[in-house]
Amino acid sequence: MNGAHSVEKIGGTSMAATSTVFDNVLIAGREGADLYNRIFVVSAYAGMTDLLLEHKKSGRPGVHAHFIRNEVPGAWRSALADVMGAMWARNAEMFARAESREEADAFVARRIAALETCLDDLDRLRAHGRFCLKEQMTTVREMLAGLGEAHSAHSTALMLRDRGVNAVFVDLTLWNHEDMRSLDARIEEALGPIDLATQMPIVTGYAGCEGGMVRRYARGYSEMTFSRIAVLTRAREAVIHKEFHLSSADPRLVGETVARKIGRTNYDVADQLANLGMEAIHPRAGRGLRQSGIPLRVRNTFDRHDGGTLICGDYVSEAPRVEIVTGLSSVQALQVFEQDMVGEKGYDAAILDTLTRHGAWIVSKSSNANTITHYLSGTDTAQMAAIVADIEAKWPGAAVTVQPVAMVSVIGSDLGEPGLVPRALMALAEAGIGMVAMQHQIRNVDVQFIVGVEDFDPAVRVLHKALVEGATTAQERAAA
Repeated sequence: MNGAHSVEKIGGTSMAATSTVFDNVLIAGREGADLYNRIFVVSAYAGMTDLLLEHKKSGRPGVHAHFIRNEVPGAWRSALADVMGAMWARNAEMFARAESREEADAFVARRIAALETCLDDLDRLRAHGRFCLKEQMTTVREMLAGLGEAHSAHSTALMLRDRGVNAVFVDLTLWNHEDMRSLDARIEEALGPIDLATQMPIVTGYAGCEGGMVRRYARGYSEMTFSRIAVLTRAREAVIHKEFHLSSADPRLVGETVARKIGRTNYDVADQLANLGMEAIHPRAGRGLRQSGIPLRVRNTFDRHDGGTLICGDYVSEAPRVEIVTGLSSVQALQVFEQDMVGEKGYDAAILDTLTRHGAWIVSKSSNANTITHYLSGTDTAQMAAIVADIEAKWPGAAVTVQPVAMVSVIGSDLGEPGLVPRALMALAEAGIGMVAMQHQIRNVDVQFIVGVEDFDPAVRVLHKALVEGATTAQERAAA
């Protein structure tokens, strides 16, 4: 039996819209007891983790990247000073009370000073050239990642108290090697003394624990913290506040007037989205919620009165329908053709081993008697060349080719509508979009259309019009 409270995560872009978050999420017209029975897990303000680690998309170095590369001695110090400047600038925008701003600035200054001392010690140590600091470099990344969430959680709790809310700053970021307990143990210890009926916990998305959050979950660590808190406290509902609705397609691509909120779906669909790198929630975080029977709600921070999209374990749409058209505009199709493959075992396992060793992300794969094709995402030129070289070395007689393609995926909790695939193929053909390949799984939750890279945008628009907009129009005509 789940409790009376919710556990809610606020993403970095939403956090940066501070006044909106307070008006639409944290307070949202509530008073008194209605403010409580909610635990908030917050991400760093948008852009802060990029400054601390490296830019997520461009790769522009942050403090961590400068420290690790050490191409310009001392560049990490300037980068760390930039972080403090950015955090102080953020505080200046947010705080109305001078005393609270001073407290927030002092908190940032203390944390950065402690980090700088630690990094300075490591910098001097590695200058001797006799020490291997590989393990410590991983620890540096963990320490830096936690600073962004510590800043946002501390500031949020402080601003809530200025507004008369009994908010509690719950700092999971601090740790040492004598106290590397599990994530669950750290959460239980921190939240144990809190009375949810009268206190509002503001929890850091990063938690210091055994194994390292960044090492294990990359940038998805805050969703793991959020998920484990929901599971351990037996939440009534888990809520993620994003800067957009979970929509039937990218509104920027198909148009805001035709993209529609999904409304209801299941964790199977959420997994398909995560596989394409378009996460409603990190797949490992979603697993805990699903297994504990906790529904997940994805809400738009900027649409206060809309209930968002509810994701449940057992939901299946009343009638078969396409819920979302999305995909990857660029993937690499790695094809291994070997005439002697037919009837032999071991080829697939060996290719998978090679891809695993090189850290390739496999989106999908297909095979027949003598050909195995893997569709890989996020693989750079050097990485792909190394993969091909390894496979060719193992099977000199194989023809190994790499082809850039795009993948458009049609997803829904039930895609069992008769004629759906023929309608999709006809729509693509009428639009002059050539097919490279297609995959339709027996489970009937997704169909993948492989097209040329240049055809990604038009293919999404065409399939959305035919399978989402067209289906709705047909249903409306039938109802009339």
